[in-house]
Amino acid sequence: MGAGRPDGGSQQKGIAMKYLLIMHNNPEFIRSLPEETMKAIGAGHGAFMDTIRESGELIVTQALADPSTSRVVRVHDGARVVTDGPYLEAKEYLGGYYLVDVENEERALELAAMIPDASVEGLAIEVRAVMFSAGAEDVSG
Repeated sequence: MGAGRPDGGSQQKGIAMKYLLIMHNNPEFIRSLPEETMKAIGAGHGAFMDTIRESGELIVTQALADPSTSRVVRVHDGARVVTDGPYLEAKEYLGGYYLVDVENEERALELAAMIPDASVEGLAIEVRAVMFSAGAEDVSG
């Protein structure tokens, strides 16, 4: 739920302002961080979640497993083909995200700067507007 409207959503000129705050990371880089830094990042995420939960801006957050656990599915001639590993060969992978409902892009950028990863050299937060959203409760059967 977003702040500021009786129905819980935030809107600007009739358009819901949902943003994905995306955390990309390099698993090798993450593993190289000192334990103290990792603990600080974890505590920072806990505090950040409390903040956006209390403000009503948090929709959902998810942290993803290491990309080495990924499976890639393709269908060739009607047969499912599953391979190990991430789809792309890259150093950085999607590590997790926060989906937020905010008043405007500036607030999304403000929230992104509060995520502890943004303060760690070598990490950053990508902010991307959501163009379409549906959940199980939105699907009529």
